[in-house]
Amino acid sequence: MSQGGSRPSIQDDAPSNAPSTRFFEDVEPEKRSTADPWLSAEQQHIWRAWLRGSARITGYLSKDLRRHDLELCEYEILVTLSEAPGYAVRMSMLATEVHQSRSRLTHAIERLESRGLVVREPDVRDRRGVVARLNSEGMDLLRQAAPDYVRALRRIFVDPVDPEDFAALGRAMKAVLSVSD
Repeated sequence: MSQGGSRPSIQDDAPSNAPSTRFFEDVEPEKRSTADPWLSAEQQHIWRAWLRGSARITGYLSKDLRRHDLELCEYEILVTLSEAPGYAVRMSMLATEVHQSRSRLTHAIERLESRGLVVREPDVRDRRGVVARLNSEGMDLLRQAAPDYVRALRRIFVDPVDPEDFAALGRAMKAVLSVSD
């Protein structure tokens, strides 16, 4: 049985007593993944559409931000810092907030720092820690890039999606974010 296309799937070679692909509305959410390891054709179609769509959104936003000489991850760092008290966030917390490894964040902050957009300094509350702080040059660049970013985000994602679907996507992502690691 194919998983969302005309090509054979790994399930095609499954033994005849293998679980069928079906929805598990009657199975509690936390037990669904153990009830049947396969996705239904509809679930597979939705999953692949999400992968393609999220890649398209990321690519579109990244291309747009290049006009401002920013990577998408750098833009997210600048936004996060701009929303923080004193425009500063401890590096370990910033890594969590922007969903980057500490190593990747350190490299991104080094690039931003070398361009004069952020500074790193000791955490005044705990001298062992380091904070990244958005400076006035970084805020100026963010103010220039943000309107273009929002227009691009609206064009590729917000405006084409029906408001009810957009709300459903928000609920779905909230559920995804609630799953523990």
